[in-house]
Amino acid sequence: MTTASPPAPQPEGIQQRRGAFITHLYGLQRSMSSDNRHAAGEARRTMARLRRCFAGPRQEADAYTTVFDFDPPESEQHIWLLAAGLFALHPQPHHGGHSRPSIGTAMGQLAQDRGDSVQRRFTQLVSVENAALPHYLRQCVQLLATADIPVDYYRLLNELVDLLANDPYGRNAERRQRIRLTWARDYHRASRPTPAATTEPTPAPADTTA
Repeated sequence: MTTASPPAPQPEGIQQRRGAFITHLYGLQRSMSSDNRHAAGEARRTMARLRRCFAGPRQEADAYTTVFDFDPPESEQHIWLLAAGLFALHPQPHHGGHSRPSIGTAMGQLAQDRGDSVQRRFTQLVSVENAALPHYLRQCVQLLATADIPVDYYRLLNELVDLLANDPYGRNAERRQRIRLTWARDYHRASRPTPAATTEPTPAPADTTA
Protein backbone atom coordinates (compact mmCIF):
# COMPACT_ATOMS: atom_id res chain seq x y z
CA MET A 1 0.00 0.00 0.00
CA THR A 2 1.46 3.35 -0.98
CA THR A 3 1.29 6.41 1.19
CA ALA A 4 -0.30 9.44 -0.43
CA SER A 5 1.95 12.45 -0.81
CA PRO A 6 1.00 15.47 1.27
CA PRO A 7 -0.95 18.08 -0.68
CA ALA A 8 1.04 20.92 -2.15
CA PRO A 9 0.76 24.19 -0.18
CA GLN A 10 -2.06 26.40 -1.37
CA PRO A 11 -1.04 29.69 -3.02
CA GLU A 12 -2.57 31.75 -0.24
CA GLY A 13 -0.56 29.81 2.34
CA ILE A 14 2.64 30.53 0.48
CA GLN A 15 1.71 34.21 0.19
CA GLN A 16 1.10 34.40 3.92
CA ARG A 17 4.49 32.83 4.66
CA ARG A 18 6.22 35.27 2.33
CA GLY A 19 4.52 38.14 4.11
CA ALA A 20 5.43 36.80 7.56
CA PHE A 21 9.06 36.39 6.47
CA ILE A 22 9.38 39.97 5.21
CA THR A 23 7.57 41.26 8.30
CA HIS A 24 10.20 39.44 10.38
CA LEU A 25 13.00 41.19 8.46
CA TYR A 26 11.42 44.59 9.13
CA GLY A 27 11.13 43.53 12.76
CA LEU A 28 14.87 42.84 12.89
CA GLN A 29 15.50 46.39 11.70
CA ARG A 30 13.33 47.75 14.50
CA SER A 31 15.03 45.52 17.07
CA MET A 32 18.46 46.87 16.17
CA SER A 33 17.53 50.21 17.72
CA SER A 34 15.67 48.68 20.66
CA ASP A 35 16.38 49.72 24.25
CA ASN A 36 16.64 46.00 25.00
CA ARG A 37 20.37 45.45 24.57
CA HIS A 38 20.02 41.68 24.21
CA ALA A 39 17.35 41.97 21.50
CA ALA A 40 19.34 44.67 19.70
CA GLY A 41 22.51 42.58 19.78
CA GLU A 42 20.74 39.48 18.49
CA ALA A 43 19.16 41.48 15.65
CA ARG A 44 22.53 42.96 14.65
CA ARG A 45 24.15 39.53 14.62
CA THR A 46 21.36 38.10 12.50
CA MET A 47 21.58 41.00 10.08
CA ALA A 48 25.34 40.52 9.79
CA ARG A 49 24.84 36.84 8.94
CA LEU A 50 22.34 37.79 6.25
CA ARG A 51 24.73 40.34 4.73
CA ARG A 52 27.49 37.74 4.55
CA CYS A 53 25.30 35.29 2.62
CA PHE A 54 26.62 36.83 -0.61
CA ALA A 55 30.21 35.90 0.28
CA GLY A 56 30.02 32.16 -0.43
CA PRO A 57 28.38 28.81 0.42
CA ARG A 58 29.67 28.68 4.00
CA GLN A 59 28.41 32.16 4.81
CA GLU A 60 25.15 31.41 2.99
CA ALA A 61 24.60 28.39 5.22
CA ASP A 62 24.83 30.60 8.31
CA ALA A 63 21.74 32.46 7.08
CA TYR A 64 19.59 29.38 6.47
CA THR A 65 17.94 29.37 9.89
CA THR A 66 16.41 32.80 9.41
CA VAL A 67 14.87 31.68 6.12
CA PHE A 68 13.86 28.12 7.01
CA ASP A 69 12.00 29.24 10.14
CA PHE A 70 9.26 30.47 7.76
CA ASP A 71 9.03 27.24 5.75
CA PRO A 72 9.61 28.54 2.21
CA PRO A 73 8.63 26.22 -0.64
CA GLU A 74 11.71 24.33 -1.82
CA SER A 75 11.54 26.05 -5.21
CA GLU A 76 11.71 29.47 -3.52
CA GLN A 77 14.36 28.90 -0.85
CA HIS A 78 17.18 30.55 -2.80
CA ILE A 79 14.94 33.52 -3.64
CA TRP A 80 13.97 34.14 -0.02
CA LEU A 81 17.64 33.96 0.90
CA LEU A 82 18.42 36.56 -1.78
CA ALA A 83 15.67 38.85 -0.45
CA ALA A 84 17.03 38.50 3.08
CA GLY A 85 20.55 39.38 1.93
CA LEU A 86 19.28 42.41 0.03
CA PHE A 87 17.34 43.59 3.07
CA ALA A 88 20.45 43.27 5.23
CA LEU A 89 22.36 45.46 2.76
CA HIS A 90 19.68 48.15 3.04
CA PRO A 91 17.62 47.62 6.23
CA GLN A 92 14.90 50.15 6.78
CA PRO A 93 11.58 50.59 8.57
CA HIS A 94 8.45 49.67 6.69
CA HIS A 95 6.49 52.81 5.90
CA GLY A 96 3.13 51.10 5.59
CA GLY A 97 0.28 52.39 3.49
CA HIS A 98 -1.21 50.91 0.34
CA SER A 99 1.56 52.14 -1.96
CA ARG A 100 3.87 49.37 -3.18
CA PRO A 101 6.55 51.18 -5.25
CA SER A 102 8.71 48.95 -7.42
CA ILE A 103 12.48 48.99 -7.50
CA GLY A 104 12.07 50.85 -10.79
CA THR A 105 10.43 53.71 -8.91
CA ALA A 106 13.21 53.72 -6.31
CA MET A 107 15.95 53.79 -8.95
CA GLY A 108 14.12 56.53 -10.85
CA GLN A 109 14.09 58.68 -7.73
CA LEU A 110 17.83 58.11 -7.36
CA ALA A 111 18.40 59.01 -11.02
CA GLN A 112 17.02 62.50 -10.43
CA ASP A 113 20.14 63.23 -8.38
CA ARG A 114 22.77 61.00 -10.01
CA GLY A 115 21.77 60.88 -13.64
CA ASP A 116 23.54 58.72 -16.21
CA SER A 117 25.38 56.40 -13.81
CA VAL A 118 22.05 55.24 -12.34
CA GLN A 119 20.55 54.97 -15.83
CA ARG A 120 23.33 52.59 -16.91
CA ARG A 121 22.97 50.44 -13.80
CA PHE A 122 19.21 50.24 -14.15
CA THR A 123 19.42 49.36 -17.85
CA GLN A 124 21.67 46.45 -16.92
CA LEU A 125 19.20 45.32 -14.29
CA VAL A 126 16.21 45.10 -16.62
CA SER A 127 18.12 43.58 -19.55
CA VAL A 128 20.33 40.86 -18.05
CA GLU A 129 19.56 37.15 -18.09
CA ASN A 130 17.88 35.82 -14.98
CA ALA A 131 21.08 34.12 -13.79
CA ALA A 132 22.80 37.51 -13.55
CA LEU A 133 19.85 39.34 -12.03
CA PRO A 134 20.85 38.83 -8.35
CA HIS A 135 24.26 40.40 -8.99
CA TYR A 136 22.84 43.57 -10.57
CA LEU A 137 20.00 43.73 -8.08
CA ARG A 138 22.53 43.70 -5.27
CA GLN A 139 24.37 46.63 -6.87
CA CYS A 140 21.14 48.60 -7.23
CA VAL A 141 20.11 48.02 -3.61
CA GLN A 142 23.55 49.14 -2.42
CA LEU A 143 23.16 52.34 -4.45
CA LEU A 144 19.73 52.96 -2.97
CA ALA A 145 21.16 52.44 0.51
CA THR A 146 23.68 55.25 -0.02
CA ALA A 147 20.79 57.65 -0.69
CA ASP A 148 18.45 56.13 1.93
CA ILE A 149 15.76 55.49 -0.71
CA PRO A 150 13.44 52.72 0.52
CA VAL A 151 12.69 49.44 -1.20
CA ASP A 152 9.39 47.65 -0.71
CA TYR A 153 10.57 44.14 0.11
CA TYR A 154 7.08 42.65 0.19
CA ARG A 155 6.64 43.53 -3.46
CA LEU A 156 10.22 42.71 -4.38
CA LEU A 157 10.07 39.17 -2.98
CA ASN A 158 6.89 38.38 -4.92
CA GLU A 159 8.41 39.74 -8.12
CA LEU A 160 11.64 37.83 -7.61
CA VAL A 161 9.71 34.59 -7.18
CA ASP A 162 8.12 35.16 -10.59
CA LEU A 163 11.44 36.15 -12.15
CA LEU A 164 13.77 33.56 -10.62
CA ALA A 165 11.74 30.45 -9.81
CA ASN A 166 12.55 27.47 -12.01
CA ASP A 167 10.42 27.57 -15.16
CA PRO A 168 11.75 24.90 -17.56
CA TYR A 169 8.79 25.12 -19.94
CA GLY A 170 8.66 28.90 -20.15
CA ARG A 171 5.14 29.10 -18.75
CA ASN A 172 5.99 32.22 -16.77
CA ALA A 173 7.77 34.06 -19.60
CA GLU A 174 4.98 36.58 -20.13
CA ARG A 175 4.77 37.41 -16.43
CA ARG A 176 8.56 37.86 -16.24
CA GLN A 177 8.56 40.23 -19.19
CA ARG A 178 5.69 42.19 -17.70
CA ILE A 179 7.59 42.70 -14.43
CA ARG A 180 10.65 44.02 -16.26
CA LEU A 181 8.50 46.35 -18.34
CA THR A 182 6.76 47.60 -15.20
CA TRP A 183 10.11 48.35 -13.58
CA ALA A 184 11.20 50.23 -16.70
CA ARG A 185 7.96 52.24 -16.87
CA ASP A 186 8.16 53.11 -13.17
CA TYR A 187 11.78 54.18 -13.56
CA HIS A 188 10.90 56.43 -16.49
CA ARG A 189 8.08 58.09 -14.57
CA ALA A 190 10.05 58.59 -11.36
CA SER A 191 13.20 59.87 -13.05
CA ARG A 192 11.45 62.77 -14.76
CA PRO A 193 12.35 66.12 -13.22
CA THR A 194 9.54 67.56 -11.17
CA PRO A 195 8.25 70.64 -13.02
CA ALA A 196 8.94 73.83 -11.13
CA ALA A 197 5.80 75.43 -9.82
CA THR A 198 4.83 78.49 -11.79
CA THR A 199 3.42 81.51 -10.03
CA GLU A 200 1.60 84.49 -11.43
CA PRO A 201 3.56 87.73 -11.05
CA THR A 202 2.29 89.87 -8.23
CA PRO A 203 0.74 93.04 -9.69
CA ALA A 204 2.19 96.35 -8.57
CA PRO A 205 -0.03 98.23 -6.13
CA ALA A 206 -2.20 100.88 -7.74
CA ASP A 207 -1.10 104.47 -7.40
CA THR A 208 -3.67 106.06 -5.09
CA THR A 209 -2.07 109.47 -4.87
CA ALA A 210 -4.07 112.38 -6.21
